[in-house]
Amino acid sequence: MSHDYRPGDVLLLECQFTETSVTGVTRYHVSVQWPWLEVDPQAENFRWNGQRALPTPAAREWEIFRTEPAETTLKPGDTCLVGIATTVVHVQAVHRFDPPLVTGMLPRPASYLEVLQQGETHDPSLEDQGYTIDPAGGEPIRIELFFRPYACLELGDEVADRDGRAWRFDAAWNWHPFDGEQPGTPAWPLKLINRHGEPTPKEAEEVARATAVGSHLDELERWSALTHARPAPHQQ
Repeated sequence: MSHDYRPGDVLLLECQFTETSVTGVTRYHVSVQWPWLEVDPQAENFRWNGQRALPTPAAREWEIFRTEPAETTLKPGDTCLVGIATTVVHVQAVHRFDPPLVTGMLPRPASYLEVLQQGETHDPSLEDQGYTIDPAGGEPIRIELFFRPYACLELGDEVADRDGRAWRFDAAWNWHPFDGEQPGTPAWPLKLINRHGEPTPKEAEEVARATAVGSHLDELERWSALTHARPAPHQQ
């Protein structure tokens, strides 16, 4: 099933382990022939060699692709498997490219999901914290949408909360009040007042039903139980 992913989504990732060969080994990385992507002959400023370096534990880098047997046991010329064991991640950002991004590899990505691992909270001061995956790329990654906070809402929806306060929904942990007062979170239940114009009765009923019981805090706690993380301090 295809999803238009958005920040806050909790995903299950998996990629079947595929046979490949080891092309180089250092203390910090093991290079393998990448079994899925192709060299982009039209990429003028990029020349990919068809290999990918995966970190060893000494590198202290998070990488969703791993080898079997483990990287530390491999030497050049070995045959191994590479893939993704079932992994829970949460989406920090979605990047879209039109035209698709030139990376030196084919297919060219039209979007990237920037994801964080379980237990990792977004730190705005870190430039390279997230890990990027192409949800529609050549690597056969199976992506399951495990949990979406505020699944009843669409980005940009406008709602009125229990206290009559109007809000714009920009992401699960990114709400903007229209009254200019201090940011916060809406009090359930919610009433959908705008979705690309006046919402249909069905859309309004769905939001009312989904928020009739529970609270923003309940949604946050469910998300945190799955991600082992918290939203960035400015988002809570």
